[in-house]
Amino acid sequence: MNQQMIFVNLATLDLDASKKFFAALGFSANDEFSDDTTAAIPLSDTVSVMLHTHKKYAEFTKKQIIDSKTSSEVLLALSASSREKVDELVDKAIAAGGSPTGEPQDHGFMYGRAFDDLDGHTWEVMWMDPTAAQG
Repeated sequence: MNQQMIFVNLATLDLDASKKFFAALGFSANDEFSDDTTAAIPLSDTVSVMLHTHKKYAEFTKKQIIDSKTSSEVLLALSASSREKVDELVDKAIAAGGSPTGEPQDHGFMYGRAFDDLDGHTWEVMWMDPTAAQG
């Protein structure tokens, strides 16, 4: 089966600061697909975040680029392998300059927390008990 890939494209006001932020979370830019206007940040084998300067991002859309610190267009969710990994990643994000957002969600079989990155994009990190997901 052919696995599809997803490329999440986000506008950033400070590309270098955003690259450092994601590196602090353990995600380094792929230099082969990065330049002074774009940073390709692989999150897994099939998911990458493409961080673009506003000027570069504007080449892909005729729509106005929103202020992601005051408006929301998308919520990004990442899975984690355990509750501890949820806390680890969100704590790293906060230590790297991100902001906690919302309250932790603990439903016993599912646990999640969220943070806003340097540009205000909201990232939810969640864990679900695999036996609960099986039904």
